Amino acid sequence: MSREEVDRFLQRTRETWGTGGVVDVFSPSANGDERYRQWWAKYQRMSASPGRSTAMAGLIFEIDVRPVLSAVHVPTLVMHRRDFRFFPIEHGRYLAEHIAGAKFIELPGADGFIYLGDTGALLDSVEEFVTGARPARDADRVLATVLLTDMVGSTDRAVELGDRRWRAVLDAHDALVRAQLEQYRGKLHRTTGDGVLATFDGPARGIRCAFGIRDELRSQGIDIRAGLHTGEIELRESEIGGIAVHIAARVSALASTGEVLCTSTVKDLVTGSEIAFDDRGAHALKGVPREWQLYAVSQ
Repeated sequence: MSREEVDRFLQRTRETWGTGGVVDVFSPSANGDERYRQWWAKYQRMSASPGRSTAMAGLIFEIDVRPVLSAVHVPTLVMHRRDFRFFPIEHGRYLAEHIAGAKFIELPGADGFIYLGDTGALLDSVEEFVTGARPARDADRVLATVLLTDMVGSTDRAVELGDRRWRAVLDAHDALVRAQLEQYRGKLHRTTGDGVLATFDGPARGIRCAFGIRDELRSQGIDIRAGLHTGEIELRESEIGGIAVHIAARVSALASTGEVLCTSTVKDLVTGSEIAFDDRGAHALKGVPREWQLYAVSQ
């Protein structure tokens, strides 16, 4: 970060300390959760004064441990969440590369605190590192409609805008998506950097939310594609998995710009609704058994 960016961050920290400030930086998955914001504000007030918090935060940018990494000679586990923007994942990789024998684990998510996001995956990684074995857990499976969105041309646009302006685009994207998910009772499981993974208890709500996200983002000059599938998913803390998630991801990848694409399963489940579909033919989805009939949802 440039000195100017550091100064702005420290000023913002001081001015908002005790009111739940910078929650979007370290706890993006809980940014829209008012209860969490109130808890975070209380935590700030009970831990330090605004001046002291700024002084401590300033040390983040002053301490440089690179010269001493080669002196570490104990088993070391480095974990870093992939989309945590304040500390880019390259920092974690650097630590692991320069500590002899260190193990590096890249975790999904964008939260800076270990008590948010997929804590199960994080704790399992620690347990495996310490004991040599990952704990076995029974999967909790439920039926859900899975939505995956993807921003079109995100790499080219990030290069064009530069890091600072691109972060502003991603922040606007996340805020608009969360608002639509709340409206249609969707549950956000993961931000993917330039898209989201969410679930719904009904396919029609998933479809309407996908169109709401598309239209809201389009008004901001952002184009997306979306894929939907309904099936059983595995629940694990805030994360989900299973073949249904893989199918939704493959369907999303086949969608055109601005298109909401779904499987025949979704189409059949909303029979009798006013939702219309255009046949996109049968497709072999990579890593998924048999061919799947896909449909573009039309308004």
